[in-house]
Amino acid sequence: MSQIAPPVTLRTFTSGDARAVAEAWTTAAPQDGMTELRLRNLVLLDRNFDADGLFVAEQADRVVGSAYAVRRRVAHHGDDLEPGTGWIPYFFVVPSARGSGLGRRLVQAALDWLRARGAREVFFSNYTPNYVLPGLDAARYPVAQRLLTSLGFAEVERPSAMDRSIIGYQMPEDVRSRVAELRAEGWYLGTPTNDDLVPLIKIAGEAFSSDWARAIREGVLGGMPLERIVIARTPDGEVLGWAMHGTYESVIERFGPFGVLPASRGTGLGKVLLHLTLERMTALGAHSAWFLWADEGSTAAKLYERTGFRATRTFSILRATLG
Repeated sequence: MSQIAPPVTLRTFTSGDARAVAEAWTTAAPQDGMTELRLRNLVLLDRNFDADGLFVAEQADRVVGSAYAVRRRVAHHGDDLEPGTGWIPYFFVVPSARGSGLGRRLVQAALDWLRARGAREVFFSNYTPNYVLPGLDAARYPVAQRLLTSLGFAEVERPSAMDRSIIGYQMPEDVRSRVAELRAEGWYLGTPTNDDLVPLIKIAGEAFSSDWARAIREGVLGGMPLERIVIARTPDGEVLGWAMHGTYESVIERFGPFGVLPASRGTGLGKVLLHLTLERMTALGAHSAWFLWADEGSTAAKLYERTGFRATRTFSILRATLG
């Protein structure tokens, strides 16, 4: 005689949940596992975190699923709280609790919570500043894709993660020659000074992304060595670009952010900065260089491909409107 499964209850986050949620997450998605420390840093200590938006599913006193909804309580840039927008950075259900509609219950609870707080659109899962993955890896999680599609989510962007082995890396001779030429002309290519951080953060925020500016600032304040950044400064003292690694969660193999001002594109400056950074990463003992987000077909993606990077995962950034 088969036993009747205990009921699953949904509640919001309470003190003491972090370890159980992280362990359940890893059980549900072992290829994208979570630790208690990362959960604390990326979710619980996020400046927009609201415990009422973190839903936990329990069965027989065991966490079997979770979904996280978040909206801005602190503006990401300027004073724009994006009041009509919300995000669901993640949801999961452990294998033993699948097939009962629990995933739908969790996502619906997150959507309802955001709707009640004025959200008119919801994104999965490109929440900045603390996304875990840029979007849904539909190849790895096809069931999640079908669920989100049935709830009205549709793809709006398709970035790729890229990786490159740097075991045995050597800077190409043409790049080394270009570095020497630029330095002979008076360019500075190297670690920024403390004063260089001011124009660096300015161009990162104004010409690229306010989140990149935040990441550089918070990385330095958190103790990131400045040698993880390489800047390009003209003979006149203007910072025109940079590349870096180890910015996010202090992972030295994670490359980026990386940017060159539009006026300097096509000059080989981006290629120089990229290779100088790969050389530094190799010197630190890194075996690979990787990042999570490159827009398909972009100039940067083409440069990465020419440098030996290959797309290793593709993500779907999904959006749904709320009635």
